[in-house]
Amino acid sequence: MLKTAPRLSRVPRSEAAPAVAEIYDRYMRTRGNVPNMFRTMAHRPEIFETMIAHFEAILNTGTLPVRLKELVIVRTSQLNRCEYCLGSHTQIAMRLGWSREQLDQLAHYADRKDFTSAEKAALRLAEQMTLDANHIPDENFETLREHFDEGEIVELMAAIGLFNYFNRFNNALQMEPTKPGEGTE
Repeated sequence: MLKTAPRLSRVPRSEAAPAVAEIYDRYMRTRGNVPNMFRTMAHRPEIFETMIAHFEAILNTGTLPVRLKELVIVRTSQLNRCEYCLGSHTQIAMRLGWSREQLDQLAHYADRKDFTSAEKAALRLAEQMTLDANHIPDENFETLREHFDEGEIVELMAAIGLFNYFNRFNNALQMEPTKPGEGTE
C-alpha cells in the first residue's frame, strides 16, 4: 500500500452527529481508539450507523465463536492484501488465541495439523468467496454442513462478505492503520 495523505478526511468527534459521537465514545472505551475507517465512514452518518450495527451483529451474535470469525476475517484480508484490516484483526485474532505463526501461514492451512477440519472448511469458504464466489462447488457446502448448521454458515459468509467490503473500501482509500488514542480530536 502506498503511504500517502488520506484520500478522504476523517470526521472529528466535535463535528460528528450525536449518534456518531456515541459510537466514537463506545469505541474509545472498548478499543482505545476510533478506527480511521469509522471516522471516514462518518461523513454519511446513516450509512455509518447501519454499518456499525451490521458489523457488531456479525461479530457479537450467533453461535460461532468470535475466534473463528476473526480467523476467516484475517484470511479474507490477506487475500485482499488489506494492510489496514490485517493490522487490527491480526492483533485481535492473536488475543483470541491464534499464534502469529498460524496467522502468517494461513495460505497453507490445508496442510497444517494445528487447524481442525471445521476451521479448514471455514478457511476454504473464505478463500472461495473472496476469489470466486460464483464457482463454489456443492460438495464444499456439504463439507461445511458436516461442521456447521445453516445459521452458522450464514455467520461465516456474513463475516467474509463484510470484510470483502471493508477491505475494498480501505484499500481504495489507502486507509492508514489507526493509532492508539486516535479519534478523540
